[in-house]
Amino acid sequence: MGFYDLSKTERQKLVNEIEGNILQAILDLSNITENNDIIIPESIWNYSSDNDTYIRKNAYLAIGRIYAAHNELEKIMLRLLDVMLENRNEKVRQTSVYALGEIGKKDADIVFKPFEKALVDKNHSVRNAMIGALKQMGRKNPVPTFEFAKKHLHDDDPKIRREITHGIELRGREHPEEVLPLLKELLNEKVKTVRDMIIHVIGQISYKKGCLEIVVENLNSWTNRDLVIEASEEIVKVHTRYKFATRTPEEANEYIKKHLTLFIDGK
Repeated sequence: MGFYDLSKTERQKLVNEIEGNILQAILDLSNITENNDIIIPESIWNYSSDNDTYIRKNAYLAIGRIYAAHNELEKIMLRLLDVMLENRNEKVRQTSVYALGEIGKKDADIVFKPFEKALVDKNHSVRNAMIGALKQMGRKNPVPTFEFAKKHLHDDDPKIRREITHGIELRGREHPEEVLPLLKELLNEKVKTVRDMIIHVIGQISYKKGCLEIVVENLNSWTNRDLVIEASEEIVKVHTRYKFATRTPEEANEYIKKHLTLFIDGK
């Protein structure tokens, strides 16, 4: 039976059980010295490798809450997450990355070293977790998160450039002015998958109130005409897909035609 097959009351009971069991497992580990190897406790391994996405989600959320509430357990928890990140099971590694993302909302600097491992993980679900973790951290703790992003924005591996670009998106939905300078650094990106992600993110940060104005004003300083045109087309598509967008597609298109320099000048 899956998490959402349970009643609301049963789900809350399970959430409490998961957190209680994880806390107890971490407390049991807390007596281990720095010289001793850590073995992932059975309960934590079971939750973090569960086939149900929502069981795994509640496990990493519980780890985040425990970390925030128990300063005395921080070191052992970080050691445990490092061990989980080396586990053969990709779901366990994925859970570790998401848990680190929860921790990074408060203490960003300590999660960046394991994040660099996750960026090059062989499994796409772990790398996707890296994107999701960066998104959540960027929203809550943008300054150190964006410093990390800048460090890897020009990585030789286009997969990493793409992951980093996607990872800064969520903050941009509320504060596009913070994300656009990073995107501009990839103005002349040649790899299609990365270029497509840049265009995707520009669309995603354009549809909320006040955002289109900031995006268009910024795009006026971009020198890659083709990329700007593709981005403007994506903006209109996003306004078409998202019925909750501030403007209608027609209004968004009209604003772009009126305020984007390359259309005004007819270049």
